[in-house]
Amino acid sequence: MHTTNAERDRIRGRDPDREGEGSPLMARSKRFHWPEIPAAYLLIAPVLILFGFAVAFPLVDTIRLSFYDIKGLGASHYVGFGNYVKLFDDSNFRQALSTTLIWTVATTALSVGIGWVLAVLCSLAPRATLVPRVMIFSAYGISEAVTGFIWLGIFRPDSGGLLNAGLTAIGLGHLSHAWLGDSSTAIAALVVAYSWAQAGLPLMLCFAATQAIPSTILEAAYIDGARGVSIMRYIVMPLSLTGVRVSIFINLLGSLRAFDTIYVMTNGGPVRSTETLGFFMYRESMTQFKLGYGAAATLVLLVAVLVVSIPAIIRRTAEVR
Repeated sequence: MHTTNAERDRIRGRDPDREGEGSPLMARSKRFHWPEIPAAYLLIAPVLILFGFAVAFPLVDTIRLSFYDIKGLGASHYVGFGNYVKLFDDSNFRQALSTTLIWTVATTALSVGIGWVLAVLCSLAPRATLVPRVMIFSAYGISEAVTGFIWLGIFRPDSGGLLNAGLTAIGLGHLSHAWLGDSSTAIAALVVAYSWAQAGLPLMLCFAATQAIPSTILEAAYIDGARGVSIMRYIVMPLSLTGVRVSIFINLLGSLRAFDTIYVMTNGGPVRSTETLGFFMYRESMTQFKLGYGAAATLVLLVAVLVVSIPAIIRRTAEVR
């Protein structure tokens, strides 16, 4: 007489139909009760309250203000979408939009590009380049205002400026220039100054990506005949693109909200040629006292940030899943 596997399991005291009931997952599900949900919300209540006061309420109030014409302490007048229509008819706002586009693309490309190249070079000798990496990354910890003052001394228009003095010392004094006083060079000078401070984070992120490359891949490439430049070009650089993508996302958002460096070095000039959306918002709200108009500009900047960040977040979430 032959018995099946299921019958033998029942004889031994095991029931396949009830096998999963004793698992830890089933035990946890049995211990879960709906009254635990209010307790969970109670635990995160301080964060929700702080978020409401610091983010949600100012955002809602800014949206409300953008529909009113408010000048200083005067009475407010409801204008609907009048502030937004006025924004796009304002030549200064359109110039700020184009400046913001140039600024974000240039600073992101320069800072991430420098950081990526330095990371690939440092990956050739990780221990020997520890001190240079720390020194470069330390610039990322300097505040934007301090960065502005440092580079303000470099780009001074007189002989006291480090750049002009250096040009004079090597016999190129005729190239001395008022770098921050000329609208054709001011934005380029700002891009260099800001990118210098922001290159440290891409360096560390891309270097971490290079160190995560399995040594077996490098060994296999070496056995197949690949050497220095080929390994860098076809293996290290492609496999470090994860760090590059994260760096682009972080630096792009940082460039969109940059303010301190621009304020210290040029104050938006000359002739508002270095005025980004963030600086335009500050000028209209805080110096011209057009609170409703500045609030509308703030929301345009918010939309720009969301357009950049949401697709990147969705893509990153999909990759994790």
